[in-house]
Amino acid sequence: MTRAALILVLSLLLAACSSDTPQLANGSSAPGFTVPRLEGGTATFPDDFRGKVVAIRFWADWCPFCKDEMMALEPVYQRLHGEGLHILAVNVRQDADTAGNFVRKLGISYETLLDVSGEVARSYGVQGLPTTFFIDRSGKLHARILGESTPEVTERIVREMLAKQ
Repeated sequence: MTRAALILVLSLLLAACSSDTPQLANGSSAPGFTVPRLEGGTATFPDDFRGKVVAIRFWADWCPFCKDEMMALEPVYQRLHGEGLHILAVNVRQDADTAGNFVRKLGISYETLLDVSGEVARSYGVQGLPTTFFIDRSGKLHARILGESTPEVTERIVREMLAKQ
C-alpha cells in the first residue's frame, strides 16, 4: 500500500471514530419514530406506548449475540408484560422476510419493528448490536445496555422502572 493510500485509509477511520452520532443521556427524552410493524401496520413511539415501560432492543439476524439474548428475554416479557412492560425488537437495516424468518424461529411474542433505513438506530446513537434502551413511563431514558446482557439484569432494570408510578 502506498503512503498516500495509507494516509487516506487512516483519515477515513479517524473520521468514522469522531462521528456525530448522538449519545442519549439518562433522563433525556427518547427520540420519537414511526416504523412498520413486522405483522403489519405501523408503530409510533412514544405515542403508542405512553404510560408504559418500554425496552427498545436494536438487533439484526447476523448479530452473534442477538439470538440467544432475544430468546432469553421471552420469559421476562411473559412475566412482566401484564405489569406494563413492552419490548420493541427493532430490526436494523433488514427486510421483513429476513426479520420475520428469524423471529419466527425464535418463537418470541414481543413486538418486532422494522428500521429498514437504520434511521431510528442512528437517532438513538446505536453503534453496535445488540443495544437496548429502557424508556420510563414518561418517555425518558432510564438506562441502556450496550451489547449482550442477561435476563436477570433486564428484569432488575424493568422491575425498578415498574415500581415507579
